[in-house]
Amino acid sequence: MTKVLLLSDTHSYIDNTILKYAKQADEIWHAGDIGNLAVTDKLKKIAPLKGVYGNIDDHNIQKEFPEHNRFFCEGVDVWITHIGGYPHKYNIRVKDEIKKNPPRLFICGHSHILKVMNDKSLGLLHMNPGACGKHGFHQVRTMLRFTIDKENISNLEVIELGKR
Repeated sequence: MTKVLLLSDTHSYIDNTILKYAKQADEIWHAGDIGNLAVTDKLKKIAPLKGVYGNIDDHNIQKEFPEHNRFFCEGVDVWITHIGGYPHKYNIRVKDEIKKNPPRLFICGHSHILKVMNDKSLGLLHMNPGACGKHGFHQVRTMLRFTIDKENISNLEVIELGKR
């Protein structure tokens, strides 16, 4: 069983509340727009970190994190990318691949809008954790946490971090 903390769009911001939740996770996943490697350096000290770079991330972050990160967590095929769209409105960057070879869990950030949706036609679960940073148009900072146990995704929880 793996407890995952999923966050995105930190835009160089990290605080003790984010770190408190990170300490409760077995793995931390970041869906891009990191902003500064100091953010991921702090997270890596707490738990293993998987992530991708986003559209605001510079060459230093792009050297450390890929644009797409596809891996297995226990029995779940996971694909993280920053700009991915959502069911029935996938971004052109991923549209063909996601239809040819859909993951079980598709994660993206970018929109700053928390969204969790099933795509029944592809048999996948889409997650966007919203934004936990303070930069952007979102009103409430958010993250997600959930558990992966073999092939099951469960205990999904929205974490609201307060107003930006």
